[in-house]
Amino acid sequence: MLPPACLLYPGHDYRGLTVTSVAEERRYNPRFGGDSNVGDFVGYMNHLGLPHPKLLAIAVPANLRCGHPDADAGPPAEPGWAPLTWTFAGLWEIQPQVLEEVRQDCQVVDVREHAEFVGPLGRVPGAVSIPLAELPLRMAELDRTKPVVSVCRSGARSAQAVLMLGKAGFTQAANLAGGMLAWRAAGCTLDGGAA
Repeated sequence: MLPPACLLYPGHDYRGLTVTSVAEERRYNPRFGGDSNVGDFVGYMNHLGLPHPKLLAIAVPANLRCGHPDADAGPPAEPGWAPLTWTFAGLWEIQPQVLEEVRQDCQVVDVREHAEFVGPLGRVPGAVSIPLAELPLRMAELDRTKPVVSVCRSGARSAQAVLMLGKAGFTQAANLAGGMLAWRAAGCTLDGGAA
């Protein structure tokens, strides 16, 4: 196992990331970072649905330029509905305290399985339960004109949900950073769950 301070140099990154560390990846990587568990990782990987790499035509010339990105490369303009953070994974995240303030203006979609939704972690008040596996078939239940915040246990499955929503044309979607674990740790309002 590599130590947390070990530096990693990504071979393929289209946002200009040139170095990271084992500690950063453990904290922020949506596939296995934060407090994600094996179930989060399996759910994430099972729902990737990866097409042929869209940015291959950009990557090859960048490799020929020794990896230097184009001058215009960078995160998209921040959406105006809430203060969000653009992640290394290429998606918007919202902090628990921020969602607490704006949740009345958002659609909160909990992508955990039903047993988790009614389980000991509780849920964000007003959240609707749409398990990740059902999301592609149930997107029509969501209002495309309102922001959507995706939630799961740790933020891994919900990050995948945000990517799925983006591919389906939802332009105002964000992941709850750290999921329900972070929501509870921040002392935010809770429906259900164990004390």
